[in-house]
Amino acid sequence: MTPPSAGQPTLVRALGLRSLVLFGLAYMTPLIVLGIFGVIASTTAGASASAYLIALAAMLFTASSYGRMAAAYPVSGSAYTYVRRTIDPRAGFLTGWAVLLDYLFLPMVIWLIGAAYLDAQFPGVPGWLWVLGFILITTVLNVVGIKVADKANYLLMAFQLLVIGLFVVLSVASVVRSSGAGGLVSASPFTGIGASIGGVTAGAAIAAYSFLGFDAVTTFTEEAVEPRKNMPRAILLIALIGGAIFLVIAYTTQLVHPGGEFADSSSAALEIAKQIGGNLFGAVFLAGLILAQFASGIAAQASASRLLFAMGRDGTLPRSVFGRLSAKFRTPAANLVMVGAVGLLAMFLDVATSTSFINFGAFVAFTLVNVSVIVYYFRHRAAGEPRNPLLYVVAPAIGAVITSYLLLQLDTRAIVLGLCWLGLGIVVLGVTSRGFKKLPPEIAVDEADAAVAETAAQ
Repeated sequence: MTPPSAGQPTLVRALGLRSLVLFGLAYMTPLIVLGIFGVIASTTAGASASAYLIALAAMLFTASSYGRMAAAYPVSGSAYTYVRRTIDPRAGFLTGWAVLLDYLFLPMVIWLIGAAYLDAQFPGVPGWLWVLGFILITTVLNVVGIKVADKANYLLMAFQLLVIGLFVVLSVASVVRSSGAGGLVSASPFTGIGASIGGVTAGAAIAAYSFLGFDAVTTFTEEAVEPRKNMPRAILLIALIGGAIFLVIAYTTQLVHPGGEFADSSSAALEIAKQIGGNLFGAVFLAGLILAQFASGIAAQASASRLLFAMGRDGTLPRSVFGRLSAKFRTPAANLVMVGAVGLLAMFLDVATSTSFINFGAFVAFTLVNVSVIVYYFRHRAAGEPRNPLLYVVAPAIGAVITSYLLLQLDTRAIVLGLCWLGLGIVVLGVTSRGFKKLPPEIAVDEADAAVAETAAQ
């Protein structure tokens, strides 16, 4: 993506720091932390708060790097854009290719989490039927081009915050009733019951799923007021506030249910919701979670199909398959069906493995953005531009080490799949660049980011 030239229309800069932060938090879907709480608590043996603390540290260093890049390139961008411009177009291509894996699997994970909770509430209905229902309804709505109304989106966000607030308050009340006010102060959510360093870091690798999208605000750089100042602050605040919310939820929920043993870890939060608020709050919680998952699923499938369409249109993927729109609905119907077909894998996977699939691409992108800041520093220092080495070398180096380490803590199957996917990307890169002799074609990741960002902002 190139900066707008003179004479071209530009976006209105109307988004201040507060607007940017609120948008970023809304995009992250805060209720998701409860959707995967049981999986993280089970993986960490009850030390979910420590897992979120480690994930938050990784995200803060990475958020700082995104802020540095957003200030350096004050146009709408993404990890792909930053790596392509700073390191090398080929490295940028592989970064975009890794992110494509996220786009393909994110709808599946969203549908799987929703199906797991409905299956727990209605055990008589086969789990695969819920998955199929999510896929069919979401795909049909996206094919015909129906969008969630503006007011519905605001109400949905308000409902999420209400459910989260009630969950925390009821959790605190439950702990006070059973253990007194002193029970609210405990190291148990951080130490767990027999927790290990390996288990906690593996949980942190899964917990990073909750942070996905904190960087989406960079797609609004061209609409931000004073982007060189406000964008770095906004990205850091989004990660910090979001992480604080996740940490409070994990801490209070783990106080109610110490350890990581559940009837079903995939739907543990529903079990706890009924414990702290009875069947009525259990129903309210389930409704909030499913509504949030449904809206997120629509946006995720739409953005994945848009990315595939853009890649087909530009020739990165076969144009005859991916670069076509439905003549009737003017939507990438074939791509939507394809993303829905990938979602069928949810019938054979669990939540922990599926989230690892998408976190692979995220950690690759996060690591390379951190590296990009270091490369940017040394290139511009040679040109005589003074930069703070703490912000441009030390912080991103720490971020790169943490995100690389968390990547290695992912499910083995996810790592194998991710490496195979990157191997395929190298083959595609070799073909499209005529044996690496030409620059690779651009991957339209920014277009897909903008698509889902617009959906979240409505």
